[in-house]
Amino acid sequence: MNQSFIDLDPIYFVLIGGVLGLLAMVEGLRQSIFGANDTAGHKSRRLRMMAKGQTTEILLSQMRNAAVTSRWHRLPFLGNIPAKMRQAGMVMKPRLFLTICFGISALVFLLGLLKLPFFLALGCGITTGLILPVSIINIKRTRRIEEFARQLPDALDLMKRGLSVGHPLNVTIGNVARTMADPIGTEFGLMADQISYGDSLTHAMNELARRIDQEDMHYLAASVSIQHGSGGNLGTMLATLGTVIRRRYAMRRKIRAVSSEGRLSAMILSGLPFLMYGVTSFTAPDYYASVSGEPLFKYFAIAVVVLVVGNAVLMRKLVTFRI
Repeated sequence: MNQSFIDLDPIYFVLIGGVLGLLAMVEGLRQSIFGANDTAGHKSRRLRMMAKGQTTEILLSQMRNAAVTSRWHRLPFLGNIPAKMRQAGMVMKPRLFLTICFGISALVFLLGLLKLPFFLALGCGITTGLILPVSIINIKRTRRIEEFARQLPDALDLMKRGLSVGHPLNVTIGNVARTMADPIGTEFGLMADQISYGDSLTHAMNELARRIDQEDMHYLAASVSIQHGSGGNLGTMLATLGTVIRRRYAMRRKIRAVSSEGRLSAMILSGLPFLMYGVTSFTAPDYYASVSGEPLFKYFAIAVVVLVVGNAVLMRKLVTFRI
């Protein structure tokens, strides 16, 4: 064996192993988040359960994707992860997801200790292993819910046309599931399966509204529940609700366009102090270092950070409109 290879510092082998392990964890997390298909995952689980002779109640509980137990809600910051994962269309188990996240955090923390102070390495581990994956889930969840809201008026029109020619409501729901793309096709498919296995229409609709947690879907579930109890022309109600949702969506886009200048100004003004600090620290390192030993420096620095963050939060509130 080559003598130069034997004389290598063992720390290099630790670093190589750590990097390879980190890459494997990140790739597994990426495939679990982005590589799974919600429809295929739910259908394959149901088919396996049917093959094993499971009862209707167990199949319905699987299709309802029941709420998580109270143990999750006790966790700070991570208590709503299972619900967010379902709304993002992920079929990965929350326990496995958190295990991978904590593994990445620990690995990054241990690697960071080789070159960084303890608290900085801890911050890098938490950011890489927990904050970044949760942020990805939030982004994916937001996009999926927005896409669901955009598709909902078309689904209501399709249901209204089906009711106009005499089809029952559960048939029109199945038609939406077959003809429309994800996410509304997937979610309406799960609702159609619930109804096919004996669940009531109103309960299946309310389950969908709870699962998606989108305002327009709550309106639809409430409207169907009222119509189911009191009677009336459901087709007209669906057409009216579809028109209202379209107009609200158009108003949201119009307000977003009008407020774009304010949002851009808020982003620039919020990021400018951090940019100035970074540029100053890079071009003139002694500018802050020369006074960092003063007794009042720490308190003034904390006050500045609190004011800058508070200003960013306040400006975000001023340019965010809920319609």
